[in-house]
Parts: sequence; C-alpha cells; structure tokens
Amino acid sequence: MDKKQPAYGGQAVIEGVMMGGKYTTVTAVRLKDHSIDYYECPKQSFPVVNILKKIPFLRGIVAILESSALGTKHLNFASEVYDVDPEHLPDKNKEKPKEKTNIGLVIGIAILGILSFIFAKFVFTLVPAVIADLFRPIAIFRGQTSQILLEGFFKIVLLLGYIYFVSLTPLMKRVFQYHGAEHKVINTFEQHVSLTVSNVKKHSRLHYRCGSSYILFTAIISIVLYFFVPTDPLWLRLIYRILLIPVDLGIAYEVLRFTNKLRHVPVLKWLGYPGLWLQLLTTKEPDSEQIEVAICAFEEMRKREAAFQENLLIGKPLEKTEM
Repeated sequence: MDKKQPAYGGQAVIEGVMMGGKYTTVTAVRLKDHSIDYYECPKQSFPVVNILKKIPFLRGIVAILESSALGTKHLNFASEVYDVDPEHLPDKNKEKPKEKTNIGLVIGIAILGILSFIFAKFVFTLVPAVIADLFRPIAIFRGQTSQILLEGFFKIVLLLGYIYFVSLTPLMKRVFQYHGAEHKVINTFEQHVSLTVSNVKKHSRLHYRCGSSYILFTAIISIVLYFFVPTDPLWLRLIYRILLIPVDLGIAYEVLRFTNKLRHVPVLKWLGYPGLWLQLLTTKEPDSEQIEVAICAFEEMRKREAAFQENLLIGKPLEKTEM
C-alpha cells in the first residue's frame, strides 16, 4: 500500500453516495430519469478546529461532530431530489445567488445533524443503564461487575437489534446497498485498480475505516470505562455515563485508526474484525447501477479535490450527468 495515498471516506444517502476528501464532499444521487445529480459541500477550515484535529483523543470528537454536520446536509439534499421529476429541479446556475440567503438554513441543518447524533448517543447510553438497574433486585445482578456486564449486554443487543430491524425496511435496505457500493469503490481505489463497475464488484463491501466499526467500538470501550466509576445510585450512574461519552468517543476513534493501520498485519488484523462483522448488517451487496453512482461520486469528488488544490473551479456548480 502507498502510505501517501489519500484516506477517502463517505456515507450512503437516499438513492446515492457521498464521498469526502480533504477539501470537499460530493454526493451523487440517481434521479427518476436515471440521470445523476450532484451536490457539493466544501469543508470549512477553522484554525481552532484544525488544531484540535491534530490532538489525539480530541480529534475523534471533532471528526464525528464534523461528519454529523456534513452528513446531514448531504442527506437533506438526497431526500429532496431523489423522487422529484428532474424537469422540476432548480437550475443550479440560476439559483446560485439564492443559496447565499439560505446560509441560516444550511447552518441549521448542520446543527440538527449534530444534535441528532448527540440525542442518539444519549439514548443508546442511558437506556441500557436503566434496564440493567431494573435487574438489581435479583441477587446475581446486584454487584458492580454484573451490573456493568449486564448493561454492556443490553447496549450491544439494543444496537444490533435497532440496525437489524431498520435494515428490513425497503428504503434502508437500498441505503445499505449504497453503503456497500461506497466501500467497494474505496477498496478498489486503495488496491490501485481502475474504477469500472466490473472491477468494483470484485471487491469487499466491508472496510476497516467505516463508521459502523466506530459505533461498535464505542459500545465495547464504554463497558471497560464503566468499571472505573460507580454504578450506584442510579442517578449518579447516569451522570457518569453522560460525562464519559466524550472520553468514549475519543478513545474509540483512536482504536479505529489503530486497527486500520494494522489491517494488513497477520494476526493483528483480527482486532478490527468485530467492526467488520457489524458491517455485515449495515452494508448489502449493491447492483451495477448503484455501483455506477458510487463511482460517479468518487470521481467527481477527486476532480473537485484537484480543483481545490489548484484553486480552480471553486464555487462552480456541479452538473447533472446523463445515464
């Protein structure tokens, strides 16, 4: 592997894929007429944030909040255009001035994404603690160790159960297929293979750097952290769970980076396998058209990344691709 190769990432959206680089993020969405429309959201650069991104354990918290904010913008775009008649879509060139007046809406969407992540994190952190405490009258579950293990069990069951039942809905099944397409394209690129549909199909839909792995690592690491704080009384237990959320996020991010670096090392690569197993639920095998969308998103992102590096095309709207 080329150590200087960029580490690209992305996420699935409704009928599309978002791909992200160092400078910008681009989403490609399949429209009703089978053409592909694009949305770009350049990454904002703030001196304080850039400093935090270089500090171990803090950089993970910054990364997940930034990812939540950006991801919500792309999800919002996809949900607005995927089922709309292409003839009714606004002309990006004509609507450009209006975008400036909607900056408040864009910021609001980003904040909503962050708040949604925080709310979900609170639910998956506090609910298992409350459920475990309900078993305290049973003698075997009264001790701190048994309470923590029981809480960890409920947390993982809640996480896996939620993902499994969500994956059964037709809409989310397609989103998970696009998630698989995203991984396949990135895996193909990282293996230095040309991005054609036939080549991408041959590669794995699992990836060590996936956010699904990150979520599972937070669940596992939190169980270890809970051994260092009291579990009784319940109100104190819940306060500690909330206070440990940023610590958990920071450590899990470092573990994710560590397992990614070891993915080509025999034996040690097994450290990342729990996250890959979870991806068997959060990704599905994509079809050719879905892979095509993921390739378009990746190639457009790469083109825009090169443009940002050369200070070209900044602000120029992305054009729809006829397929």
